[in-house]
Parts: sequence; C-alpha cells; structure tokens
Amino acid sequence: MLAPVTTDDPIGSAVDWLSTGGLLAYPTETVWGLGADACSVTAIERLRGWKGRRESAPVSILVADPDALEPLGFEFNDRARRLAAAFWPGPLTLVLNCRGRFAPGVPRHDGAVGVRCSSHPISAALARRLDAEGVGPITSTSLNRSGAPPAVGIEQVREVCGMDPESPRLLAVEGAEAGGDGESTVIDTTGTELVVLRWGTLTKPDLASVLESLEDDA
Repeated sequence: MLAPVTTDDPIGSAVDWLSTGGLLAYPTETVWGLGADACSVTAIERLRGWKGRRESAPVSILVADPDALEPLGFEFNDRARRLAAAFWPGPLTLVLNCRGRFAPGVPRHDGAVGVRCSSHPISAALARRLDAEGVGPITSTSLNRSGAPPAVGIEQVREVCGMDPESPRLLAVEGAEAGGDGESTVIDTTGTELVVLRWGTLTKPDLASVLESLEDDA
C-alpha cells in the first residue's frame, strides 16, 4: 500500500519527510506533482532513479510566490514579471536565469531553472510551509515514470507509486485531488525572445494579449 503522510499536520509531516531526502506525491491544479528537495543531491538522484529520467533533462521547482525568487538567485526580468503577474499562481512554468545553487540535474546546462507557482491550495500551502521552515524548494515535475502519462487521479497515483519503499509518499490531505487540466505551459524567458517550450493548459489564445504586449514593447 502506498505510504501516506497522514498525521494531524500532514503538511508539516510532508516537510519533515522532504527534509530527509524523501519523495512526495502532491496535487496541483494540473496533474499530480513529484516533490524532492531541489538542493539535495541524494533526493534528486532518488527522484531521477524512480522516474528513470535521463541525465540531461532539467527539473522544474515549486515556489510559494514571486517574492521567493530573488533570495534563490533568480533573475526575474520584466517579461517574466509580466507573465507571472498575469498567470501566477497558475499552470505556467517560467524558465529563468539563475545564479543560485541547486543539486546537479535540476538546472539546465546553462544554469537556467524552470519555476512553477501553483494555485492548488494544498501545493500552495506546502510551498509556503517549506519556505517558512527553510526546506527546499522542492521539485515540480509530474508524477510518472519517464515515457508514461502523468498521474491525474488518486487511483493513478496509487497505481504508479505502488508498494515500493523507494516510491513517493502521498500527501494525504482529505479530499486531495489534482485539477486534471493537463500539464503546465512552459515558457523560456532567458533569451532575447520568449520561446514556448511546451504548450499545456494555457493555450495560445490565453497568452495572446500578454505576448502581444511584450512584442509591442520590444
């Protein structure tokens, strides 16, 4: 049976588990996420081993809000700020230049890191608690083995994680469920032009007005 985090303070217990290098299954407004301490070499190696993720693929992180970025060494340029103002918290991952240090396998080859700010009340509460207790930040990759579809429903989560002791623990808040809206849209803000790396829940029409205003100002 999937090991849950089921105490009177499941968020606090999840933070404690993550601080020891454990993996955590947590819901977002899109699909279920897989959390690991992004600053821990052991945790990231465990995450990559469980997912079967190739070494060259970077991993996004979860933050509580835009105010968390500067202390982590991120360069939050004007274009990124305007996208965040329009769509955070929500299903948008921004790839940002970063001077901060994360475990190998989290940043891209050039040091850039994908950042997510979730609108799901449970993942948002988790991010705030992690920030308050100085743990993490944690990863915001989808809960799935590489090549398999992301887990959307709780039954999929139980099936994916199974009984393996190395599997993620479930953040078992009563009624916890992902939004099921598909994955986040990913935009690279590090170059001279914005590049959409993946279309997800946010579509071209959703982004059109903001992207057009950014082009007009260029």
